[in-house]
Amino acid sequence: MSSSFLLRLLSLAFFQGAVWAEQRKLSPENLLVITVATEETDGFLRFMRTAQEFNYTVKVLGLGEEWKGGDVARTVGGGQKVRWLKKEVQKHSEKTELVIMFVDSYDVIFASGPEELLSKFSRMGHKVIFSAEGFCWPDQRLASKYPEVRTGKRYLNSGGFIGYAPEISAIVQQWKYKDSDDDQLFYTRIYLDKTHRTKFNMTLDHRSRIFQNLNGAVDEVVLKFERAKVRARNVAYDTLPVVIHGNGPTKLQLNYLGNYVPTVWTYETGCGICDDDLLFFNEDEQMPLVYVAVFIEHATPFMEEFLERLSTLNYPKTRIRLFIHNNVVYHERHIQKFWERHRSLFPDARVVGPEENLKEDEARTMAVEVCKKDPECDYYFSIDSDVALTNPDILRILMEENKSVIAPMLSKHGKLWSNFWGALSPEGYYSRSEDYIEIVQGKRVGLWNVPYITQVYLIKGSVLRTKLSQVSLYMDEGGMDADMVFCRSIRDQGVFMYVSNRDEFGRLVASSNYNTSRLHPDMWQIFDNPVDWKEKYVHENYSKIFEDEKTYVEQPCPDVYWFPAFSDKMCDHMIETMEDCGEWSGGTHKDERLAGGYENVPTVDIHMNQISFEKEWLKFLKDYISPVTEKLYPGYYPRAQAIMNFVVRYRPDEQPLLRPHHDSSTFTINIALNRKDIDYEGGGCRFLRYDCKVESPRKGWSFMHPGRLTHYHEGLRVTKGTRYIMVSFVDP
Repeated sequence: MSSSFLLRLLSLAFFQGAVWAEQRKLSPENLLVITVATEETDGFLRFMRTAQEFNYTVKVLGLGEEWKGGDVARTVGGGQKVRWLKKEVQKHSEKTELVIMFVDSYDVIFASGPEELLSKFSRMGHKVIFSAEGFCWPDQRLASKYPEVRTGKRYLNSGGFIGYAPEISAIVQQWKYKDSDDDQLFYTRIYLDKTHRTKFNMTLDHRSRIFQNLNGAVDEVVLKFERAKVRARNVAYDTLPVVIHGNGPTKLQLNYLGNYVPTVWTYETGCGICDDDLLFFNEDEQMPLVYVAVFIEHATPFMEEFLERLSTLNYPKTRIRLFIHNNVVYHERHIQKFWERHRSLFPDARVVGPEENLKEDEARTMAVEVCKKDPECDYYFSIDSDVALTNPDILRILMEENKSVIAPMLSKHGKLWSNFWGALSPEGYYSRSEDYIEIVQGKRVGLWNVPYITQVYLIKGSVLRTKLSQVSLYMDEGGMDADMVFCRSIRDQGVFMYVSNRDEFGRLVASSNYNTSRLHPDMWQIFDNPVDWKEKYVHENYSKIFEDEKTYVEQPCPDVYWFPAFSDKMCDHMIETMEDCGEWSGGTHKDERLAGGYENVPTVDIHMNQISFEKEWLKFLKDYISPVTEKLYPGYYPRAQAIMNFVVRYRPDEQPLLRPHHDSSTFTINIALNRKDIDYEGGGCRFLRYDCKVESPRKGWSFMHPGRLTHYHEGLRVTKGTRYIMVSFVDP
């Protein structure tokens, strides 16, 4: 072995030994994180959660003390932080191996642990490192005095810095100013003094290796998803910062990043903030008192169903105080009906009707103020009429999430329209966040810190009586919508709003095309609200046709099938709508064009186009009849087209029967709309070729049989009462 090679080997060993020695000195036990917080805000609790996640030792200064450092979110200030820090670090000024890091807390999160932090600090080779940003604040005139940098951010930010205890102590001992003076200006002047910069071996983290300030750099930061975790990555400098600081107007972006950092991420669960502590209630303990406030501010489909769900909430009704604001005259009948049925469940309920002429923001203020003023009000639950809550355990689920303000994630069926926004535009309106679609579609599941929620949410009563006690939550002189005022007010107080998609809660109802001039306007909602329409108007056993054909499909005659189609409600509403229309043909059509030349045997009827229901009926045929046809008549794929769609009325003294005939269709459906032996006697259908009768049709059940050639049939005589049937000649 040559002497030169041995010398190089010894040099390398010496270098590695020096590095290892340095790393031993910079062990996590020799790291102290110091922060300032006068109260435990949601931002502070988030900061501490991330610190605990990564096992940082944190010393908090100022808790419970009065803040005198000015409004640093809007102007200069923050000197009080330096005064507190000066006193604290003086205790450690002789500890040469101790590393101190100071960071703000309300708008900061950790993205990695002490080992990575100290490793990066050591490799940068300086004794004091301040975070950097792209703006020279608070004195722009000092910008030219900063040292030039080839790449990275040039200017000092005081929201985060790290260094050895003696140097940090020596720097802050120079503070001799007022609490309201600016801390960043103080540190800037020291850094710009070349003598001080050299003495303390100071530098800035220009490339965000340790500190990432988001102000002016939002577009540089993306989330990097890996199999076991997610990191915030600076793509401009290809670095993985350890400390993320949402300074200036970027707090909402920090909230977004905080949904993932330091979450342990898996693609299987796609979970955000999965590790939060939950509250759990024992069955024996008294449940919290909830003020439930219902707001009906515009005409809304499926109102009866909405109100009925209030009575089916899986929560002790004795622990609910109900408030209803109804601003729609049309819905007074629905509230009256609900009140007659469930008065005993909500004896203390208060209903404010349209006669009070109360504006929406006034009504919402009235409701929330009751909870604010009642020390026994544990939660305030606000729900708008266009919310279809299908999870009866919603109150308990949201309470157990243990958040100040939380909403269940709801969206319109089949659409991306939801009750939350993932981000805001600079003007404070909607902006789509990177993960919005995946959250709405349930591909990422968890609890999400968002800037805007609406239509349904739960607020802790204690928060209303403390942080939000002096805030006008809904009323604004500028005329802004109540929901926008609400969210802005919450954000301004530093209270986090969350939306949860950990459970299925329900959906939003579309109301924009709701026409209350009709007798039963819900019937026309098959396009806008197909799920609600199905629940209300399709027979409860319809879906079972495809699971158990033998039980739910009968064949009373050859190639004649009988299956559940309409709910009782649909049958009743169809009859009532036709009678309200009243334009019965009287045995011959007033306008032959209605029949289109297909009605071989005229009946007393009203056609779908007479009540403007033609499009809706064809939608029903496509969505509900065609699948049954394809199942029962294999190889035939219906077009679901029909010109002849009408309700027939049979009466002994009007038109009691229908003579034998062929239908001008490929197949016909015939749905019984009322009950035999209750509403009428007699009636039925006879298929002559097979000499087969069906004399006891069931309400809401449909016959389906071939038309044209094979199934020559007649309508049997009605001997008493009135019989109604819905007939459709499909694919003529």
